[in-house]
Amino acid sequence: MVSTTTIIIIAAVVVIIWFIYNSVVRSKNRVENAWAQIDVQLKRRTDLIPNLIETVKGYAKHEKSVLQGVTEARTQLMKADGVKEKAEADNMLAGTLKSLFAVSENYPDLKANQNFLQLQEELTGTENKVSYARQHYNDMVMNFNTKIELFPNNLFAGLFNFKRREMFEATEAERKNVSVKF
Repeated sequence: MVSTTTIIIIAAVVVIIWFIYNSVVRSKNRVENAWAQIDVQLKRRTDLIPNLIETVKGYAKHEKSVLQGVTEARTQLMKADGVKEKAEADNMLAGTLKSLFAVSENYPDLKANQNFLQLQEELTGTENKVSYARQHYNDMVMNFNTKIELFPNNLFAGLFNFKRREMFEATEAERKNVSVKF
């Protein structure tokens, strides 16, 4: 016959495992949600780009290489899969957009065009949202990774196949100082 003490110990172990498992699952789902928020903002940006390109085309017909670069970078971002690929494609797109806005400096009429100004404003807002979403994602990844490494969670993380998640990190090019020349 099973003693009362044994039943209490088994029940306590089951409750602890249940609590740890649910806590890690909640954390994993927060990471996935944070990643989805990055995806939402990147999608928003890729949706704005065709309108921006069409607006610029009318003014900057001979700036074809810049427009092609933006289009190619947008396509790469849309095809990217996984944290590392998306980060690289996102960085490439951000660089080409900077080139596009630099080109707009050569066209005073374009700079004053209401559609261009509105699109530029929306892209700037989106860039801020992408930045915030990256930060939030990294916070959630840090919380998740810490949770699965702490005792006693680490005992169960491997058992239930919870693995460390990858941070959304800046590339080497992004870490370099920006040089501004007049």
